[in-house]
Amino acid sequence: MNNLTTESRRTGYFFILFAILLWSSIGILVRLSEVEIHVLIFYSLLVSIMIQGVVVSQKKYRGEITGLKKLSYPFILGIVSMLNNFTFFYAFQNTTIANAVLTHYTAPIIVAFLASAFLGEKATLRLITAMVIASAGLWILLNGFSVGEAHGYGLAAGLASGLFYAIIIILSRSYSRHFSPVVLSFWANTFIVVMLLPFIRAVPLHAWRSFLVMGIVHSTIAPILYFKGLQTVTANRAAVLGYIEPVSAILLSMLLLNEKPGIYSAFGGVLILFSGYLTMKGED
Repeated sequence: MNNLTTESRRTGYFFILFAILLWSSIGILVRLSEVEIHVLIFYSLLVSIMIQGVVVSQKKYRGEITGLKKLSYPFILGIVSMLNNFTFFYAFQNTTIANAVLTHYTAPIIVAFLASAFLGEKATLRLITAMVIASAGLWILLNGFSVGEAHGYGLAAGLASGLFYAIIIILSRSYSRHFSPVVLSFWANTFIVVMLLPFIRAVPLHAWRSFLVMGIVHSTIAPILYFKGLQTVTANRAAVLGYIEPVSAILLSMLLLNEKPGIYSAFGGVLILFSGYLTMKGED
């Protein structure tokens, strides 16, 4: 039984890390799409729910939604996900990228408190150590904060996105026990599309490739993998592993955009990867 549990957790780590790797490429597509954020989110999720709708229409999934009360779970997740996206992108637009990312990744610290209060998951000494190392690595990677009055709204938005990201992890961990990953992803995405529909005025056909790739990769495959991983991986561990996303983004920018990080960025990335190793190493 213990071996089965260990194997299940390893599989969960793989799903979460793969999802993080996929999500880390989203910045490249945002840059290439050249459309407003809400438009990009809307059409990519529209592609996603058309794909997922084919799957959830199968008989074995239809029984998972039995009433309005159960539908409220992915509805709440959809609202929080949308708030997370908008505050994170607002931070990108109103402060430095480093400020936006550093404030966003206050999420693992918030998760440590929320997971203890709502999920009964205690933050162990190893996880706290991994969190400290990852935070230090992220600080070095991004060369710290830029402060000043001009950054106030961006910093506030980044902190808000960190809170929403933490809530997403807690909700996903909780709801993943009651829904198939594809069903949870389908309904959360559907509610976001419905909420964004009144703000859509046109179809930017020039960005159809971005919509298609994001709809398939970032809005379908990645969240399903992440929800699947959260069935066996605790919220605290998943949150710390999230620090790997900016490292993956930098590696992808090196490969696809020919961007070259400095030596400090490389050192910070090594610290973050080491924190991921501590997080996944054995039982606490």
